Amino acid sequence: MSRSAPERVAPPTDRLVDRRLFLERMAALTAAVTTGGALAPPTAEAAVRTTFGGVRGRALLPDSRGVQESEPWRLTVAEAAALIRDGKLSPVELLDAHLARIARLDGLLMAFNTVTEELARDAARRLADAEWSGPLHGIPLAIKDNYYTAGVRTTANSHIYADFVPDFDATAWARLRDAVAVLLGKTQMGPLATSRATTHDGENTTVNAWAPHDPSVSPGGSSSGSATSVAAGLACSSTGTQTGGSITNPSSAQGLTGLKPTMGRVALHGIIPLTYTRDHPGPLARDARDAAIMLQAMAGPDPADPRTLGLPPVPDYLRAAEPVERSGRIQLRWPTTIGVPPGYTEVAETRERGPGGAGARGGRGAAMSEEEREKRRRIFQERARAEAEARKKMLSTFQDLGARVVEIELPEEWEVLTSWNFNNVRLPERSEPFLDVLRRDVRLFGVSLSPWINGLLLPGAEYLRGQRAKLLLLRRVLEGVFSQCDVVAQTSPIPFDMIGLPLMAFPIGFESSRGFVLPMAGLFGGMPYAEDRLISVVAAFQAATDFHRRRPPLSEAAEPGGSEGVGAGEAPGGGEGVGRGEAAGGGEAPGAGEIPGGGEIPGARDRGRMDVWDIMLEGQ
Repeated sequence: MSRSAPERVAPPTDRLVDRRLFLERMAALTAAVTTGGALAPPTAEAAVRTTFGGVRGRALLPDSRGVQESEPWRLTVAEAAALIRDGKLSPVELLDAHLARIARLDGLLMAFNTVTEELARDAARRLADAEWSGPLHGIPLAIKDNYYTAGVRTTANSHIYADFVPDFDATAWARLRDAVAVLLGKTQMGPLATSRATTHDGENTTVNAWAPHDPSVSPGGSSSGSATSVAAGLACSSTGTQTGGSITNPSSAQGLTGLKPTMGRVALHGIIPLTYTRDHPGPLARDARDAAIMLQAMAGPDPADPRTLGLPPVPDYLRAAEPVERSGRIQLRWPTTIGVPPGYTEVAETRERGPGGAGARGGRGAAMSEEEREKRRRIFQERARAEAEARKKMLSTFQDLGARVVEIELPEEWEVLTSWNFNNVRLPERSEPFLDVLRRDVRLFGVSLSPWINGLLLPGAEYLRGQRAKLLLLRRVLEGVFSQCDVVAQTSPIPFDMIGLPLMAFPIGFESSRGFVLPMAGLFGGMPYAEDRLISVVAAFQAATDFHRRRPPLSEAAEPGGSEGVGAGEAPGGGEGVGRGEAAGGGEAPGAGEIPGGGEIPGARDRGRMDVWDIMLEGQ
């Protein structure tokens, strides 16, 4: 691995950004929603071009001589790219390994709605004979099923889009496609991106790759299939969307590195909507270098998405993911102060009721017995102790890498401004693009209906008050939190999702409170457009640890002889799907789909729905 000399390191993007301009930009974005000026429907693929800039060359990928994985599905994107670049692995061999893995395990894991086998094989064969063109050349990717994919059904796991086949690609996928990645399939997700992956009626589908036989262990949502596909080795990397944790939570739950970029850094054009001012597309990857490769392709301006225009230039993320050496030791690329909120390394207390008013539950609509409640308390406490210890060790490792770690003061009224009440003020933005569907037949929303109804019922005055509160929170974070540190440790993605700032989740250890191993994760937030700094910090940590190299023990999970994958035409938990390799025709988005959007974990209070308290209680 090459090392960059410290004196040659360019400053991170957060040192070049005017924070006041970002605050003004977010205020303008909010105003655009209230006036309707930003609500243009996606009708065609945007004219964008993918460029890897300085990372298209060979130098920043690992030396293929050092790649030790014997099975192609175990390779990271960077490792597979190095082998393909040097002619030691073909795109066809890489694809075959993942398709075989899907056939063996996806019947158990249910990560995919659709596997585009024939389309993928055609693409891999073409690329096998083509000149190597960059780090994504021939890399098989799983794409969340709310990204438009031309000629391939895009359902968002909803009745509303059951037969929708777009005729163009979402900008984020188009950029990956232009970087000659291979579409492996569309992944399971929460219905309309509101929960962990379930059927329309609320039955769980996708499972956590670390606990495939225990559906009570959440895979994280709503990008459930995207996370499970990467964790289980069914895909090299994947895409997700985040409105309230839907990239970072699944990544945390399954030992991955998930990156939610700054609002506007990746275009939302051609992604089925959730909340215009909070939707963020981004990658779920095995490590920071892979996340950097994915984001390098996905990021950039898009004339069809005003949120992406006028931003700082996209930096060299892959260079940021390359650790540096000083005096023979791996160190952080840039001097970095890590802020730690009060109580971050203390053991969390068990509570009877959690955020959003949701109490502990034994299942959909079922009351929890005292015995079950006590068992969950024990699991929660055991995991909380493990997490507290893992966080201490993580911070110590960062200090060894040269970071300065400080306890910060949270802004005034932090608990109020980041509460579920203000978090849920966004719901009218969810309801507005689906008004026609709500008038026509509310049953099309299935179990995800309640937040759309809540959005209809929220008074306009409350929505406007919530927007002002969000801007106040953003100002206090920019002027208060980031006057004390460069990156800040978080215990929930919600505050930074509310204000559009970047987040990165990464594995920091493992625990066994349930009797089997599950990952634990760190979550760091950054200043506007500070993805390069977040990548550099996590990459240095991963150069000093090996948590990201661990894989779920799925060799013992499948039945002897392998479990069958989803048959052609079947979509786990989502009705009939497009058969493997089939490109369906026809179908229109009925009334919705007018605002590109993303995904979230819900704050809904109805029974049978996952919320943050469920995730905490279940060890995610």
